[in-house]
Amino acid sequence: MNSNRRNFLKKTSLVGAGIALAPNISQANFLGTDRPYSAQYMGGFAAPKLDKVRFAFIGVGARGSGHVSQIAAIEGTEVVAISDLYEDLAKKSANVCKEVGKGQRHKKVKLYTDGENDWKKMLKEEKPDAVIIATPWGLHAPMAIAAMNAGSHAFVEVPLALTLQEMWDIVDTSEKTKKHCMMMENVNYGRDELLYLNMCRKGVIGELLHGEAAYIHELRFQMNEVDRGTGSWRTPHYAHRDGNLYPTHGLGPVAQYMNIARTEDNFKFINSFSSPAKGRKLYAEKNFPADHKWNKLDYKGGDINTSIIKSTLGRTIMVQWDETSPRPYTRHNMIQGTKGTLAGFPTRIALEGGVEGATEDHHHWAEGEGLAKIYEKYEHPLYKRVGELARKMGGHGGMDFIMLFRIVECLRNGEPLDQNVYEGCLWSAVSPLSEASVAANGAPQEFPDFTRGAYKTTAPLGIIS
Repeated sequence: MNSNRRNFLKKTSLVGAGIALAPNISQANFLGTDRPYSAQYMGGFAAPKLDKVRFAFIGVGARGSGHVSQIAAIEGTEVVAISDLYEDLAKKSANVCKEVGKGQRHKKVKLYTDGENDWKKMLKEEKPDAVIIATPWGLHAPMAIAAMNAGSHAFVEVPLALTLQEMWDIVDTSEKTKKHCMMMENVNYGRDELLYLNMCRKGVIGELLHGEAAYIHELRFQMNEVDRGTGSWRTPHYAHRDGNLYPTHGLGPVAQYMNIARTEDNFKFINSFSSPAKGRKLYAEKNFPADHKWNKLDYKGGDINTSIIKSTLGRTIMVQWDETSPRPYTRHNMIQGTKGTLAGFPTRIALEGGVEGATEDHHHWAEGEGLAKIYEKYEHPLYKRVGELARKMGGHGGMDFIMLFRIVECLRNGEPLDQNVYEGCLWSAVSPLSEASVAANGAPQEFPDFTRGAYKTTAPLGIIS
């Protein structure tokens, strides 16, 4: 890897790290102001219909390459351009587009691989309808803002941004340009997440009181990607930041079950605590030479972070993050109400009075085959319509495909997106706020209201048929 790319990764891997929100900075500086005159509130916003959606991509590595292949397969799309630091990755994805489109629909995919700023040239020259951004975290916000200012809708991998200032800048740009900026939280489109959303909307578990959300996924092996790949830029984040660095996979679905930032409720405060930092240092010592750069890092980020969010209505959400410890994968995905509880990993349900065909009371979980009647009765209509195709297309069990399918469907039909810019910012805000809370010995940190009060007029996410 040449020095230009090394410097690029060095700069972007630590954007926002450690200084995302210093504990001595007043929260009032970040809690929001009046919406500027003539700005468009984007909750429930529907952009003009697009008969065909012209897509461009920035970053086609581990995540971006999958997005390219699936977008290329969806009717009503055209992949017009791809930008990446690595020419081989860009060419590989372009060839996939041509194969998927049978040499017709995506036959003019232009590549932009001439350095770290060539994506800017791509936006100016190609003027795509939509841009999918799958780059290192520190680049998400500046690329999304540039895409919207260039006249494109921006679709961004998680997290949407690293700092509260970046999040406000994204909100302001989206409102000013009247362009969507959606954080692509794919887990909201998982089968069980859609099932639970439908059950919550139908009142099956009564009034919602408490949720539990997590991203617990042992990923130490990524540290072996030293010069290129996810570990090459994520590892410094783990070393220099202490909080929940990746909250949205578990939190997004739970927040939508609760209608957070829609109708009457919003996140209010977060208290956060981290364990000691042990696992990454031990892994580096075991797997790399003593003089390796991973052994020169001072690992400050706790192996597991646990946070409690309190909403304006007094509801609670426990959020955990751990990409280090040797334990099975889980997102928790638990939502508790006055009439029962829905939980994940494994999928299980307890209802007052029992679960039909499985249990007689709430003292026992219904799980496995005992949930057959639940799926039959409450399967989400969207999953009924697209689920079989999604399973064939793949991408985390099909959730990636359903998400991209819905993005295209909404843009072509002129419908509001399933996730608005304010939700993406709110869920991502857990990271800098958790870092601030950890640094302040768990002291509560107040969430900004990125909607500036307008969430009270924003309709809940409907059950899409």
